[in-house]
Amino acid sequence: MRAKYGFVALFLAIGVSMAGCGSAPQAAIDAAKASLDQAVTAGAGEYAGTALKAAQDAQAALEAELKVQEGKWFKSYTKAAELAASAKTAADQAVTDAAAGKEKAKAEATALVAEVKTALAEAQALLEKAPKGKGTAADLEVLKTDLANAATSIADSEAALGTERFLDAKAKAEAAKATAAAVKTAVETAIAAKKR
Repeated sequence: MRAKYGFVALFLAIGVSMAGCGSAPQAAIDAAKASLDQAVTAGAGEYAGTALKAAQDAQAALEAELKVQEGKWFKSYTKAAELAASAKTAADQAVTDAAAGKEKAKAEATALVAEVKTALAEAQALLEKAPKGKGTAADLEVLKTDLANAATSIADSEAALGTERFLDAKAKAEAAKATAAAVKTAVETAIAAKKR
């Protein structure tokens, strides 16, 4: 009988020690989460959406694996450690891609603002040469207002550049570019019509 109780006690001791053996790789889990937070802060949502999605998916897989292990009596965190490493790698890549995407957007927006400033100056100069006469005053006022609005968009675009909102800066500059092109086309059409 004593041997039976000894065997049961030994079995319970082994079971308790095995259940306590597996502990979550907390340092790796925390590092993966910190890298994902850094990716979000770095602007990965705007400048590296695909990389951020991959990092979020890797983090979700890690969290799912941790939940599975929480429900087990005999826990094994080998897979969780691997998933934590993968999640950190994916998040680090999102940080890198965000920085590269941000620099690219900055360069594109800066170049576009310079291009649009030139286009606005050309459109303004052309507007000065627009045919004036009966019935054209209202049209000319509309075109002047359009150019003034485009100039405001460029000022807003430059302000966005100054606050590192590069995608916003680019969008405003593109709108101003379209307006400048429309004014230029309208004036050129009017000049051509007058020559006929």
